[in-house]
Amino acid sequence: MARTVLSYLFAVLLGLGALGHVVNPEFYAPMVPAPIPLVLANVLSTVVEGALALLIIWPATRRWGVIGFTALMVAFMPIHLWDLVRETPAVGSHAAAWVRLALQILLIGLGAWVARLSPRPSEG
Repeated sequence: MARTVLSYLFAVLLGLGALGHVVNPEFYAPMVPAPIPLVLANVLSTVVEGALALLIIWPATRRWGVIGFTALMVAFMPIHLWDLVRETPAVGSHAAAWVRLALQILLIGLGAWVARLSPRPSEG
């Protein structure tokens, strides 16, 4: 039960993130490292987050969606660490950057836990 609820929470977070990249792409500008074009970052994030949300919603692909969610959270970790050491973090303050980093670690741990306990497609 808990892993199903967490899975849907992950899907909602991903769906809101994908929508955010479309509705307010400039919000993400301070979080995107300079070498990466903002438009590319927003388009890729929208596609990946939206696809993972859909994978999680469908029970037959939920495990793969959660694995993808967890991998995405790991992939975003360098951005959170970079933001933490910046003079002015994108999230506003160093305290907020620490909270965001802690939440990121929590999401990675929960994602790994859900993926590990989720049945493989052959197990039904």
